Amino acid sequence: MSNITKKVSWSSRPDESGAAGEGTPLLNGSEQPRHSRQVELAPNSLDYDNIENQLFLEEERRMSHMGFRCLEISRWVVCGLIGFLTGLIACFIDIAVEQLAGIKYQVVKENIEKFTEVGGLSISLILWAVLNSAIVMLGAIIVAFFEPIAAGSGIPQIKCYLNGVKIPRVVRLKTLVVKVCGVICSVVGGLAVGKEGPMIHSGAVVAAGVSQGRSTSLKRDFKIFEYFRRDTEKRDFVSAGAAAGVSAAFGAPVGGVLFSLEEGASFWNQMLTWRIFFASMISTFTLNFFLSIYHKNPGDLSNPGLINFGRFETDVRNISIQMSSFNRHATVLLRYVHRPCLQVMEAMLVAAVTATVSFTMIYFSNDCQPLGPEHTEEYPLQLFCADGEYNSMATAFFNTPERSVRSLFHNQPGTYNPLTLGLFTLTYFFLACWTYGLSVSAGVFIPSLLIGAAWGRLCGILLASLTSSSSIWADPGKYALIGAAAQLGGIVRMTLSLTVIMVEATGNVTYGLPIMLVLMTAKIVGDYFQEGLYDIHIKLQSVPFLHWEAPATSHWLTARSVMSSPVTCLNRLEKVGTIVDILSNTSTNHNGFPVVELVTENDEGGNVGPAKLCGLILRSQLIVLLKHKVFVELARSRLTHRKLQLKDFRDAYPRFPPIQSIHVSQDERECMMDLREFMNPTPYTVPQDTSLPRVFKLFRALGLRHLVVVDDENRVIGLVTRKDLARYHLGKHGLEELQLAQT
Repeated sequence: MSNITKKVSWSSRPDESGAAGEGTPLLNGSEQPRHSRQVELAPNSLDYDNIENQLFLEEERRMSHMGFRCLEISRWVVCGLIGFLTGLIACFIDIAVEQLAGIKYQVVKENIEKFTEVGGLSISLILWAVLNSAIVMLGAIIVAFFEPIAAGSGIPQIKCYLNGVKIPRVVRLKTLVVKVCGVICSVVGGLAVGKEGPMIHSGAVVAAGVSQGRSTSLKRDFKIFEYFRRDTEKRDFVSAGAAAGVSAAFGAPVGGVLFSLEEGASFWNQMLTWRIFFASMISTFTLNFFLSIYHKNPGDLSNPGLINFGRFETDVRNISIQMSSFNRHATVLLRYVHRPCLQVMEAMLVAAVTATVSFTMIYFSNDCQPLGPEHTEEYPLQLFCADGEYNSMATAFFNTPERSVRSLFHNQPGTYNPLTLGLFTLTYFFLACWTYGLSVSAGVFIPSLLIGAAWGRLCGILLASLTSSSSIWADPGKYALIGAAAQLGGIVRMTLSLTVIMVEATGNVTYGLPIMLVLMTAKIVGDYFQEGLYDIHIKLQSVPFLHWEAPATSHWLTARSVMSSPVTCLNRLEKVGTIVDILSNTSTNHNGFPVVELVTENDEGGNVGPAKLCGLILRSQLIVLLKHKVFVELARSRLTHRKLQLKDFRDAYPRFPPIQSIHVSQDERECMMDLREFMNPTPYTVPQDTSLPRVFKLFRALGLRHLVVVDDENRVIGLVTRKDLARYHLGKHGLEELQLAQT
């Protein structure tokens, strides 16, 4: 390891058993929040690889050709249901936000107009701040006290899930309910957030629930889709749910497919692509159809997504680098605020400050614009402007973020003056940095688009003012579109999927090339200084995330260098007491165990040689075997012993009981358990001298959880897991090794 130039500490989080004591230090040196399940529970890996044991082969042999066809049809049905339900949820969020925000802004607008004439606008300010704080308080309470994992957009957690990491509670029904209610409160409460990002998380939760045909939270089993109760199928459906969420948010079904492909799905095939595209199309059509009914224009399918950029007729260096860096430090500092009551108070404070800053900016702005017959302002404020005019600053602040983005894209030239846009950009930038990281459900997509659209339009105005003839420059709204793309791309660092999303949202492929150029430039410039916002949050949570490729300078590292050893192995015929003791050992809490068999050497003495690998078995499998008492002695004594089937393992999935809940008597501890029928007899293995990039490529492409390292005689010498590979990355000082949580 002498060639590793730097060794940095990622975290010292407790292992999966939670053996670490209170006050475990994190990256910033603060104490670990005791209440936060998101921080306390260490993530596990998903078992994407099929376990081809005897039970699996017998079930496959029993299944007819028609059975396989029915399974394929069921996959299409599930994807259709995912798209339909995701579209309905998006429709509900959109209508709820529009109605509640409309009531709030109308009340505040009438109050401002009343006190503008008679004096006492401070009462209007207090009313605005109190309304914002009360609504945000409700959203923060349900997140901080009931489901902390629902905070934020949820995109980093879904990226981790698609990457093969199981984040605790991330796809629960309770998480979905809190996420939907929380994002409605956040947007209506006037925070600098959007409702589009959480739709990706919501779609993923819908997919995880529908595909299982039951709800473990409600304890209801509908006895359908039982075959899909395993990580292999579930993660594919979660990919479809995330894509359906993108499609519902932006009206971009192709962009949704590319998002799932670009942001983590390690295994991909043609049929999966078609099913995900089908779910995305159903999602945007469902949202479009029901919104057309809501707007009393049935059949007018002109609202494909939650945000509609409107139709656009026929050197970028952005401030998103500073936003990612600022948000990283703000998030680290916010780890000190770890009590739920303090988190709620902090959210209320931000809501009140946002209202105060917005009111102050509107109050002191003298940017008055004529209120024409074709104005698009939803809530025009006259304030101190003359009759027939409205306050331009109020168009940006006194509105939902989606409407503000559309006004920056499509309002006529001259609608905003440069000072208004400059002040709005700076103010909203710092408000968005402060807001993202609160214990509220919130997305960063729309704030990023709004900030980028503001300074993009400002650039267009300044370019036109530099020359006497402004006709050579495009409409400032076009520069607003390019600025929005650059800002969002610099924060989330997506290229391919975001280009398609922006093109689909604008409805004009002409802007595809400039959008692609600014997104590439934003990513290149941003990556030089700082990681993307989602990657920063993934690293802060100490999740072993595997990128597409291994570090470029890691070929000298071998499997022997990175593997975990010694390995706890089980014999093919193992004593029950030994298995119980190994599973109960909280100091290791391993999830995979190589199964070995002693080989008798062909010599005169008949000596027993070294144990050689013959399979791999998982902790979850052993727990199910112990629960059903699958012991050799009991099987012999029972005349009518029911043979264990794969259905028994699927019924226990995904919440396998802890080993402490399984009672094993002293006599049963002396029994033996035959693992041949249940272990995976052909686990993936690598020689000990295999280079790290080859190990990484095999592990990442196949979605493995365990990779056994063997010597020349097929003896187990180590085990490679996700955390062993994730701790190496290429930094500014060369190859760096990160200290990860123990498994």
